[in-house]
Amino acid sequence: METSGLGGRSRNPYELTDESPVYVISVAAQLSGLHPQTLRQYDRLGLVSPDRTAGRGRRYSARDIQLLRQVQQLSQDEGINLAGIKRIIELENQVAALQERVAELQSAVEGAAAAMQQREAAVHASYRRDLVPYDQVRQTSALVVWRPKPKRSE
Repeated sequence: METSGLGGRSRNPYELTDESPVYVISVAAQLSGLHPQTLRQYDRLGLVSPDRTAGRGRRYSARDIQLLRQVQQLSQDEGINLAGIKRIIELENQVAALQERVAELQSAVEGAAAAMQQREAAVHASYRRDLVPYDQVRQTSALVVWRPKPKRSE
């Protein structure tokens, strides 16, 4: 058993996820409603890139099947050519990566702000209590002249 980063729970390494490459090309074609040759073409064009086995066979994940359906929908229903679809997929992946990075940075900023507030509280706690805060001193415009006492001769 290995532990995942999600709350320290142990996770079975054989557990299937949406990213698990389990479907051979014939099953992926059937699930996506496309011809196997179309899947090969999409792989060559870089639209959907399945994992490969040691023998170079393609293995598709549930996420790959979903992406194949999206490509088909954009192509057939929206009339977008394959180059346009590839650009859309690239931009969607870039947006997802940037959103993840923004979330990481927000978390880092929140952590830094909390640490700064703790340090600020520590500084305020260290103030001497016998000093009078400056903003409580009444300001006047009176002029005080200081004259030293004359020196006495011995």
